[in-house]
Amino acid sequence: MAPRISLGQDVTGAESINDNHPKLNGEVCPKSPEERKRVVVVGLGMVGIVFIEKLMKLDAKCREYNIIVIGEESHLACNRVGLTSFFQHRQAENLYLNPEEWYTSMPEGSLSYHLNTLATLIDPGSKTVTTAKGDRISYDILVLATGSNAVIPYHTSGHDAKGVFVYRTIDDLQKLIAFARTVKGTTGAIIGGGLLGLEAAKAMMDLKEFSKARLIERNRWVLSRQLDEDAGSMVVELVQKLGLDVMLNKRARKIEVDGMDCVKGVVFEDGGRMDCGCLMFAIGITARDDLARQAGIKCANRGGGIVVGPDLSTTIPDIYAIGECASWENQTFGLIAPEIDMADVLSFNLTQSKVHSPRKFKRPDLSTKLKLLGVDVASFGDFFADRDGLQGEGRIKLKGKITQNGATNGTSVPRVKTLSYKDPFQAVYKKYLFTMDEKYLLGGMMIGDTRDYVKLVPMVKNRKPLEVPPSEFILGANKDGEDNMTSQTTHKSVLATIVGDLKSCTKAGTGCGGCIPLVQTIFNKEMQAMGAEVLNHLCPHFSYSRADLYNIIFAKKLRSLPEVMKEAGKYPNSLGCEVCKPAIASIFASLFNQHVMDASLHGLQDTNDKFLANIQRNGTFSVIPRVAGGEITPEKLIVIGTVAKKYGLYCKITGGQRIDMFGAKKSDLVDIWTKLVSAGMESGHACAKSLRTVKSCVGTTWCRFDIGDSVGMAIRLEERYKSIRPPHKIKGGVSGCVRECAEAQNKDFGLIATEKGFNIFVGGNGGATPRHSELLAKDIPPDDVVPILDRYLMFYIRTVDKLQRIACWVENLPGGIEYLRKVVLEDCLDICAELEKQMTERKAFQQFGNTEERVESTEVVREHGQSRPTNWLKDGITEDFREHMWKSDLTWQPIIEADKFNNTSPTGSSQNVKRGDTQLAIFKIKGRYYATQQMCPHKRAFVLSDGLVGDDMETGKFWVSCPYHKRNYTLNGTEAGKCSNDESMNIATFPAEERDDGMVYLKLPSVEELDSVLGTEKWKVRAGETKSRFEKYDGKYKRVKGRKAFGGSHLNDGIGEEEAARRILARQGSDGIEW
Repeated sequence: MAPRISLGQDVTGAESINDNHPKLNGEVCPKSPEERKRVVVVGLGMVGIVFIEKLMKLDAKCREYNIIVIGEESHLACNRVGLTSFFQHRQAENLYLNPEEWYTSMPEGSLSYHLNTLATLIDPGSKTVTTAKGDRISYDILVLATGSNAVIPYHTSGHDAKGVFVYRTIDDLQKLIAFARTVKGTTGAIIGGGLLGLEAAKAMMDLKEFSKARLIERNRWVLSRQLDEDAGSMVVELVQKLGLDVMLNKRARKIEVDGMDCVKGVVFEDGGRMDCGCLMFAIGITARDDLARQAGIKCANRGGGIVVGPDLSTTIPDIYAIGECASWENQTFGLIAPEIDMADVLSFNLTQSKVHSPRKFKRPDLSTKLKLLGVDVASFGDFFADRDGLQGEGRIKLKGKITQNGATNGTSVPRVKTLSYKDPFQAVYKKYLFTMDEKYLLGGMMIGDTRDYVKLVPMVKNRKPLEVPPSEFILGANKDGEDNMTSQTTHKSVLATIVGDLKSCTKAGTGCGGCIPLVQTIFNKEMQAMGAEVLNHLCPHFSYSRADLYNIIFAKKLRSLPEVMKEAGKYPNSLGCEVCKPAIASIFASLFNQHVMDASLHGLQDTNDKFLANIQRNGTFSVIPRVAGGEITPEKLIVIGTVAKKYGLYCKITGGQRIDMFGAKKSDLVDIWTKLVSAGMESGHACAKSLRTVKSCVGTTWCRFDIGDSVGMAIRLEERYKSIRPPHKIKGGVSGCVRECAEAQNKDFGLIATEKGFNIFVGGNGGATPRHSELLAKDIPPDDVVPILDRYLMFYIRTVDKLQRIACWVENLPGGIEYLRKVVLEDCLDICAELEKQMTERKAFQQFGNTEERVESTEVVREHGQSRPTNWLKDGITEDFREHMWKSDLTWQPIIEADKFNNTSPTGSSQNVKRGDTQLAIFKIKGRYYATQQMCPHKRAFVLSDGLVGDDMETGKFWVSCPYHKRNYTLNGTEAGKCSNDESMNIATFPAEERDDGMVYLKLPSVEELDSVLGTEKWKVRAGETKSRFEKYDGKYKRVKGRKAFGGSHLNDGIGEEEAARRILARQGSDGIEW
C-alpha cells in the first residue's frame, strides 16, 4: 500500500479546533527520539506480536512510541494455532508469524526485542521491569501479554512422570518427538476432548512412532464447549473412522509408572485401566498472572487472570493486559479472535484516542471454524442459546420455561426455535437457532458441510433480519412456481445525430441542466443501438475525452490554453468554447493548484467562477462564506450579519449548514469579499465546480451519543479539499455515530464514526436523482481516512467525463464499487502513491514541510488600527553559529519524508522543517541532501529554504542565497556555513541523508540544546527591540484634530471604530446596532 500522508489543511490553515487533539493541530510528526514514549510488551506470543504490528501500523506517521518486547521463549512469535503442522516439517522457522528480517527492518529504535528472557519483577513506582538476567527495562506504558499455561492435574498421582507432556509450545513438541523415539510401538494417550485435545491427538497420530493414539474424554461427547451431544457424537464417529480411539465418560485417577518413573498406564475412576507409553494432557489453560500479582495488580481469584477494564487497563496506571492472561468481566479467553480484538482496541486507543472516542472491549464473538482430524467443524453466534440462554445484549428472559406440556417451571430461559438437520450417511449435521418470530438467526453449529459459515456469521453479528424463511437455510429455495421474468424496453426513434440537435428538438437539458447526464446517456445508447459510432470527445475543438485531455496536460505539463490547443487541439489557434475552456481550467487547478483568479486562467472561467459568487435571476449574485464543518463563531456571525445589513442582502440557511446571502450587486462583490475574507472567511466554493461543503453533526463536541469527533474531522476534510476543482461539485458529510444526523450516506463522500474509526461511503447523491452511497471501506482509523479519500478523489478527477458527478461516475465505472475498492484500497493499478502525491502537492504553501503548524518569527504590532510586523533591527547577528561546539551527542533523527522533495527539478528542491522550536532548511541538490539553520543572521529572517541555490562548476561548491539581501552561504565542503560576501555572518550546518525507510535523517543535537542556540523564540524580532520612527511625532501631535493615522472619529461626538464595535457586541444603543 502506498505510504500514508498527513491529515491536514490545504493551502490555508483552519482555525484552532479541538486543542486537546495535538495530532490534528500541528503536533510534530514524527516525534523526535527524545519525545517518544517507551512501550514495553511482556510476551512475544501471538497476541503480543499482533499488538505490536497494529501499534506500529497506527503509529507509523507520528512515531509516538518505541517498543521493547520481552519474550520468554527462545523462538520468535509463532503461529500456535498451526502447531500440528510442525510434525511434517520439523522447522520452527516455518511457524514464525514474521521472519527475523521483519524485526530488523523496522525504523531505527522503533522495535527491539529480547528472546529467552523471563520477566521476573514489575516495579510500578519506578516504572521498570526486571528480568531473570538482572536487566532493568524502563517503561512509560507496560503491556502484559504473558499468555497462559497448560493445566496439569497436580492432584493426580504420576502427573510428573517421564513421558507426561502438555501441548503448548514448540519446545513441548520437540520434547515429545524426542521421547516418542524411545517408546516406539506403544499407545499414545491424550486426556482431554476439546479443541486442544483433538489437535494433540492428530499430533500423536502424525508422529508414526505409536502403534495407536487414544483420546480420553470425561464427557459423553467431544468438543462439549462448541457442540451439542448430537454434533459431538457425530464427530466421535468420524474421528474413529480416521483411526483415533476414543474413550468417553472416563476420568483418570492415577498414572501408573515403572521403576524408571516412566509412564506405563492410566487407571480410571471407574476401576478400569489402559496401557500407554506416553501421555499428553490437553484439559485446558490457566492465565499466567503471577508477575502481575507480585506487582500488586488486581487479579481474579476464581479462574485467575489479570483484571482489566473495558479499555484493557489494569488497576495500576499505565499497565495494560491483553490475551489469555487478561480477565474481562471474570472471563478469560483461549481463542485467538478475542485476543486479536483486545490488541486492536488497545493499539487504537494508544494512537487514535486523541482524534476519536476511545474504544471499549466488548463481549467477543466466539464463533469457530476448524478442520480437526480432517473433519470440518463450525459453531457461531449463540450456539447454545437453547440450553444456556442468549448471551450479551441479545439476552431474553421469560418468567418461566415452557415444558413439553405447556406448563412452566419457574426457570428463566430464552424462547428460541431450533431447526436441525442430521444426515448420518453423508456425515452432515446442522443446527440453527432462531428467534420466536422467525425474524433473526441467533447462532448455530455445523459438522461436515460448513460452506454457509462465512455467510451466516455476519448475519448474526449484524443482527440482519432474515430475507427468507428459516427452512431455506436447510432445504434451500423452492424452485417450483417461479415466475418467468420478462424484460420490456421502450424504444424511441431519434432522428438527431448530435446531442445539440436532440436538445433543440426536445428541449431536454435546456432548463436547469440537471438532466444533461441522463440525456447524454440515452443518446449514446440509442446511437449505439442504431449501429452508429459514439465518440466521447470533449467538444468540437478536441478529439479527446476529458480524461484523455487530463492525462495529456499532466504528462506534458501544459499550463496555458494556447499550449493545450497547440499540443492537443484540432485547431492550434482556436479560442475554444464554453465547454472546453472551463474543463481545461479545472484540469489546471486540479493538477497545478492554480487559483481561478490568476490572470492566465480568469478568461477560462464560467461567470460564477469569475466573480466568486452565484449569479441569480435578477442579475445580482448570492454569496456564501465558507464555514468549514458548519462550525461558526459568534464573531463571524456578527461579521456576516453586519455585511448583510449594510448591503441589504436576503439571508437563508442552506441545507449544507451554511449562510447564503442573496442580492449582492456585482459592483459590491469586491467590498463584500474584502470584509468577509478580512474576518477569516472565504468563498469561491458555493457556486463552482469544487468542494461545496462537508456537513457534520456536533459529534463528541457536545452529543452524548456520538463516538467520533465529526466536527473536527469535517473541518479538516473541508480545509484539505477546499481548493480542488473537479468537473462537478463535490459534497461531503461526517456523522459521529450510526444515527447519521449529517446525512453522510447521500454525499459524494461520507464518513460515519464507528468504535474502530470511520466507515467511508462514496457515490451518494441528493437532488433530482437521489442515490444512496456505497460502503468503500469499513472501520478505518482516523489517521488513514485522508489517504483513502485522496486516492478516491484524485482517481475521480483523473478518469471522469466532463460535467459528470461522482454518483454517475461510480455507476458507470467498469466493475463498480468492487473495482473502486481494488484501485483505492488494494492498489491494483499501482497508482495509489501517485494519486496521494498529486493531492499532497496541493499543499506546497505550508510554512513547514514536516508539520502544518504555523510559527511567527517576527512580532506583530498594531498601527493605524491594522496589524503589521515590527521593524527590523539595524544590525545583524555576528554570533559564530558555524563553529559552535555542541555539548550533547549528535544523533541521526528522521525529520521529513523524502518524497516531499522534487526529484526532477534541475535547480534543486528545498523544505523548511521544524524540530522543537528550531527551524531548519534542507536542500536536495543533484541527489544529495544538505541542511542548515533556517535563519539568515543578517536580519534574523527565517527564510533560507526559499533562497535560490547556486553552484561553482570548477570547485564543486554549492551555496544558497538569502532571498532578502542576497547573503550567500556555502552548503558543502570545508567552508560549509561561511558567508562568501559578508565575512561577519555564518550559519550552522548539519549532515543529512536519505534512508531506505523513505525519510530524510539529520544528525542533530538534543532538542533542548538546539533550541537554546537556534530556537525561533530566542531570535524572533520583538517589538521592544526597536522604536517607532514616528514616536516623537505621535507624542507631540496625538491630540491635534485633523486627519491622522489613528482609530478615532472625525466627528466631535464620535467614539471610534473600536468603541463602536465594543458597543455593538455589548448591545448598547437603541437596538444594539446603529447604522
